[in-house]
Amino acid sequence: MNRSNYEVIIIGAGSIGTPTAFSLAREGFKVLVIDRNASPGQSSNKRAIGGLRATHSDPAKIRLCRRSLEIFSTWKETYGDEIEWYKGGYCFVAYGEKEEKTLKEILPLQKKYGLKIDWLEAEDLRKLIPDLNPRGLRGGTFSPEDGHASPLLAIEAFYRQAKKLGAEFRFREKVIAFSIEGGKIKGVITDKGAYGAEVVINAAGAWAAETGHLAGLDLPVMPDSHEAAVTEPVKRFFDPMVVDIRPMEGSANYYFYQHATGQIIFCITPNPNIWGFDERETSSFLPMVAKRMIELMPRLKNIRIRRTWRGLYPMTPDGFPIIGWVKEVDGLLLAIGMCGQGFMLGPGVAELLTRIIAGKTTPEDEEILAYLSPYRQFTKEEKLK
Repeated sequence: MNRSNYEVIIIGAGSIGTPTAFSLAREGFKVLVIDRNASPGQSSNKRAIGGLRATHSDPAKIRLCRRSLEIFSTWKETYGDEIEWYKGGYCFVAYGEKEEKTLKEILPLQKKYGLKIDWLEAEDLRKLIPDLNPRGLRGGTFSPEDGHASPLLAIEAFYRQAKKLGAEFRFREKVIAFSIEGGKIKGVITDKGAYGAEVVINAAGAWAAETGHLAGLDLPVMPDSHEAAVTEPVKRFFDPMVVDIRPMEGSANYYFYQHATGQIIFCITPNPNIWGFDERETSSFLPMVAKRMIELMPRLKNIRIRRTWRGLYPMTPDGFPIIGWVKEVDGLLLAIGMCGQGFMLGPGVAELLTRIIAGKTTPEDEEILAYLSPYRQFTKEEKLK
């Protein structure tokens, strides 16, 4: 079988794979991206609601997302593409002692790694977001440098810029096997052809474990269904993404923001998890999340919902991504298990992967990779999923 040869093949043209193609091509690598869909960002990316934050509870994701924010916030100025970046900030609210304690405990670490974030008492928080329900409000954290952008516009921008730099993309094509000789990657075989490369990146999102099985690997990534919705447009009345981390029946947390169009976009984290690849909308989502949102912000009670949708979060046992070389197959690099945060992690992860492949990792990179190693114990848990 004749094969085209590349330096790097990326499996998946989503929130991780497409920025990585751009980053690698910018550094002069000959790159091929393979995706089963018809165009970039057609799996989990297009179902993301667009939140972008560096407000996390661990050094690895803080560092990666800080870099992502730098890239997103300057993209239009640098490349000319409109991606609807808006610096509205993130606000994590606390209505209970447990949530207040959690948010305050991680503040020192967040500040240590360069986040501009502070705790606001209830009175000051309501100056920022006047329509928050004051009953029981203890306060919350606010990080003004976070924001949101359009996932589809952003991925399309990375795609166009990557192609300008010479990256190649093959759509409607599925990887069905790895070419491995003597324990080393030599390329991939798809349902339409064969392609050679000595480095292959698994960036297959919710299908990462399925892709890993082709190389004899058992990767701890499982798809978890999350549902979201968008309302009719109304005049802007708040800026930040609002996140309520209180667990309640049916949901572990929920979050929402107002888009530039005036529409409110919102999502929940289901509890218990809804494992599997089912992306059909449910009848239970809106009654559950509507009750929570109206309790938090009563002004929303009369707003009308335009549509709902459902997407897949590729989850790991501890809620952190898996990034690094696998030991079992030389040349196979993992960038998987983004736990629904692939959009905000994507550009930062892309540059990290590029340095890994180029052999130019920094001491800071090595700290990040140790934290996100495929061979860690998966015993810690992300506090701000």
